[in-house]
Amino acid sequence: MAREIISAHVRSLMASHLTDVSSSDQHTVKPWFNGKLDFSPPVKDLTNQGFPLVGGRLDYINDRPVAALVYRRQQHFINLFIWPSAQGSEKAEIEPAPRHGYHLFRWTTSGMTYWAISDLNERELKEFVQLAHNQTSPTATP
Repeated sequence: MAREIISAHVRSLMASHLTDVSSSDQHTVKPWFNGKLDFSPPVKDLTNQGFPLVGGRLDYINDRPVAALVYRRQQHFINLFIWPSAQGSEKAEIEPAPRHGYHLFRWTTSGMTYWAISDLNERELKEFVQLAHNQTSPTATP
């Protein structure tokens, strides 16, 4: 799974296909996914915390279409991949998975699986992940 996430992240940067919908407004990005996916991904505005939303795109991970939300920290892009989790796979803890010079974090909460990836340093990406996790899980305190 980590290889697929890395490949999708690198493809988005190489092919100038970072977003299908470019907007910092969560109320523009979230409705854009309507009818394109069989779920509604949570889209959060983290601009005040230093991680502005850049936009979103469709991607294909683990044999299914997924939402890819793109955030930025200075000159670094963060891809946040989201899709419905399998039944019984609820796991609120955040798991780091560094690979090939990228930092990856994954978690499952509120029926959704999340993978965050960036070349951003681990400390700042973990800060983003904790913010995103807390925004998606009302009772989570990682």
